[in-house]
Amino acid sequence: MAKGRSLKSTKIIVLLLCLVAFSTVFAPLPSPLSNSLKPHNHHHHHQQVVNARKFEIADDMFWKDGEPFRIIGGDLHYFRTLPEYWEDRLTRAKALGLNAIQTYVPWNLHEPKEGQLDFNAIADIVSFLELCQKLDLLVMLRAGPYICAEWDLGGFPAWLLTKNPAIRLRSSDPAYLTLVDKWWGILLPKIAPLLYHKGGPIIMVQIENEFGSYGVDKDYLHHLVNLARSHLGDDLILYTTDGGTRDTLTKGTINGESVFSAVDFSTGEDPWPIFNLQKEFNTPGKSPPLSAEFYTGWLTHWGENIAKTDATSTASALEKILSRNGSAVLYMAHGGTNFGFYNGANGAQESDYLADLTSYDYDAPISESGDVDGAKFKALRRVIAKYSAVSLPPVPKNNEKTGYGRIQLEKSSSLFDILDTNVHIKAIESENPISMEAAGQMFGFLLYTSEYIANGKGSTLSIPKVHDRAQVYVTCLSKNKKERPQYVATINRWSNKPVNLPKTGCASTSKLLILVENMGRLNYGQLLFDSKGILSPVYLDGKPLLKWKMLPIPLSNLNQPKKINPVFDKPYSTFIRASTRKTLKSSLGVDLKEPGFYTGDFVVDKVTDTYMSFNGWGKGVAFVNDFNIGRFWPSFGPQCNLYVPAPVLRHGKNVLVILELESPERELVVNSVNQSDFTCGSKHTRVHRL
Repeated sequence: MAKGRSLKSTKIIVLLLCLVAFSTVFAPLPSPLSNSLKPHNHHHHHQQVVNARKFEIADDMFWKDGEPFRIIGGDLHYFRTLPEYWEDRLTRAKALGLNAIQTYVPWNLHEPKEGQLDFNAIADIVSFLELCQKLDLLVMLRAGPYICAEWDLGGFPAWLLTKNPAIRLRSSDPAYLTLVDKWWGILLPKIAPLLYHKGGPIIMVQIENEFGSYGVDKDYLHHLVNLARSHLGDDLILYTTDGGTRDTLTKGTINGESVFSAVDFSTGEDPWPIFNLQKEFNTPGKSPPLSAEFYTGWLTHWGENIAKTDATSTASALEKILSRNGSAVLYMAHGGTNFGFYNGANGAQESDYLADLTSYDYDAPISESGDVDGAKFKALRRVIAKYSAVSLPPVPKNNEKTGYGRIQLEKSSSLFDILDTNVHIKAIESENPISMEAAGQMFGFLLYTSEYIANGKGSTLSIPKVHDRAQVYVTCLSKNKKERPQYVATINRWSNKPVNLPKTGCASTSKLLILVENMGRLNYGQLLFDSKGILSPVYLDGKPLLKWKMLPIPLSNLNQPKKINPVFDKPYSTFIRASTRKTLKSSLGVDLKEPGFYTGDFVVDKVTDTYMSFNGWGKGVAFVNDFNIGRFWPSFGPQCNLYVPAPVLRHGKNVLVILELESPERELVVNSVNQSDFTCGSKHTRVHRL
């Protein structure tokens, strides 16, 4: 604990007035303090109206209820942690020494379909904010509408991509602004009662996100400010966050006292020249030094080594800010998990596509599963304790994790069989392939089929633009028997090359099947308008192939109702049992690599967190008790295991279902283990930095 301040007379006056007003007394910023943090004469109004909660900026400081205040915050996203664990993770953040939580608001989570709003369960933002208040944690709300966040399409709902004519995202395009007005007209009134001066925890609301790294459109930014003010009033701090360079701050900030300009920068940089630059983009006296994204780690894409940063150097960098009365928000304090299909991706050009892992651990001080015994948590906590206004709470124990052992699976059905037999899945017909969004399939997979006459010599297939990964199959159409589809090749967005279709020897027409996976939309950069599926004509021997059918594959996403998967539905259980006994052969006599569902159950005596190890499996998606725990791809790495929080499990029998796209593990076994593992895949890759 730092020593108390020597502002005796001022503190006595404030204390007496607070007692008279029966208002809550918050701990002031501790010493050692520079003289610049002592209350100034023009703040006498704080001593006159102390019963009014107020968070403001003056004298290049934050002020909370008339006292100087330092923000020591951290990002913790409610949509990356199950609601049952919100309080657990917030308690750990508080034990780290944080006094504020920063979180994004992903529009696509709350309006997955246009006009279909969701503020329940993991989307119950109001309950999350109320929990923050219960734990005396202030909130910095990053309301978007664009958030980046390594989240699908930067938080924009994919149905925005279906608008015709196409709208210009992150711009003053009137069609786009109309939709933003409608969305914020729903969101902001929900959070307005939770503003700090109204008794809630929200001290600041962010406008857009790092817009200076994207473009120049001041009309757009001013529109968002006016819209926010119309719903939230003038007594709230609005802020922008931009990279700490003159160029990004020039493009992304909003002149005048209406909006505070915060900065972010690499953890190893000297913060104080950047904070001095920050002052140039704020009104004099309105620029408290704030690193709104102090990076505790970094993101990881599939195919890279897991990102790790040194605990000691990270803590030292934080102390450089706090030791001179600066404020910082740890990004991330707790990363969490990209459950479902909501992970984002990065890419500066078409062939530079990199999808994010299911895990969003971020090498944060609080791990994906909530562990707080790592070197980084301890190092950061030691630094924060030196500058905290209050004694830090005790550190909770790690949550228990159990390895429930070997889970034997069996192939329950081929994906193609389910699509052939399910009368509820309606094909969409079109002369040319259409995008996933146009087909109403916003996430996951879409199957494209067409027919062609084989020439007996084999053909060359090319798809100039496919997002993101297409598995190609052919089969003979025969009235007498059912041919199994033959795997031909995989066409990737990042290494797109023509493929040779084999000589099928079909006596009749051949059928082409192309299973396309949406691996996550770009969340950052100039290619943000990232539609999925086949986005160009498909060429066979140089000529466009026409007459297509598109079959949506209804796999549940993070916040979609359970029991919508055909493989889970009871009416299909008989079919699944029967299909398990089938011998899947291809008359063409090659490795099938046929996508299929694999199911197994396991018994839980004591419900705790666990991990599913997919070592030996290819690529796919996993569901535990109908909950989409995310994508696995151990053959590419680095993530081997998927985190399964205890709230997903139940006492007794639990069910694991896998959609394996490539080749299953030889013995069809998944192991439930008690720890994470990021050692899979290639070892020659390197960490990718944006």
